[in-house]
Amino acid sequence: MFVSLWEFFYGHFFRFWMKWLLRQMTGKCELQRIFDAYGGAQRTHRIENSLTYSKNKVLQKATRVAESEVDQCVEDIMKEKSISPEKDASFKICMRTCLLQITGYKQLYLDVENVRKRPYDSDNAHHEKLLLKLWNLLMPTKKLTARISKQWGDIGFQGDDPKTDFRGMGILGLINLVYFSEKYTSEAHQILSRSNHPKLGYSYAIVGINLTEMAYSLLKSEALKFHLYNFVPGIPTMEHFHQFYCYLVYEFDKFWFEEEPESIMYFNLYREKFHERIKGLLMDCNVALTLKM
Repeated sequence: MFVSLWEFFYGHFFRFWMKWLLRQMTGKCELQRIFDAYGGAQRTHRIENSLTYSKNKVLQKATRVAESEVDQCVEDIMKEKSISPEKDASFKICMRTCLLQITGYKQLYLDVENVRKRPYDSDNAHHEKLLLKLWNLLMPTKKLTARISKQWGDIGFQGDDPKTDFRGMGILGLINLVYFSEKYTSEAHQILSRSNHPKLGYSYAIVGINLTEMAYSLLKSEALKFHLYNFVPGIPTMEHFHQFYCYLVYEFDKFWFEEEPESIMYFNLYREKFHERIKGLLMDCNVALTLKM
């Protein structure tokens, strides 16, 4: 109750008068003061909050504009806040960058969600080609004898037909598996080999799909904002989402063997422990998680 009262008081009274007082003292609006004091993800995050909680409709709308509308939106903000481009030459550039990151993150989530919702379709030639590509990337010296085969278990699928394993993440799970195997082929072979360890082994493909779900949930919960705001100086794209997935795959394999679980039966326990570790890293406003081989 006290928290709710404080939020109401802060949002409706204290914040307004504090902003007014600081503007009188500095001659600059809150947005300008943020640009002067912060950089990287901190800057974009604070700009996003300032725009979101503003009572000005033009500023509120700024976090929801399309990429094609960003330049006009920046002009509208400068007009609303009486910011002269001659007196503050960097404002336009900084605001444009922030808006591209903010609106780009929202669009990235929509793009990822659209792919995730698309189920694997064995009648879709592109889907089938992608699945066979995964096999050839991971098992270049071993020919697949049939489309439906127990051989799929060699790369960590549960049944004779991998399509049943993609139900949760749709075609997104397969796209991520192929991306990692294609961009980091040597590392993918090493991890696949390690996943066949007699004591510490795990199902490579199933774990890969599970990590797609982890990457997706972190994006959806907005936990990836600091990482992407630091890592991408403009619009985050599917490529950046795939790169983050690759980071998870590589780091989870290291984590699994460092932890040495007694059995694969404890997978969910260690998966959650790894998840919490990643969420902890992502809370750092200076974070930028990159793959380090």
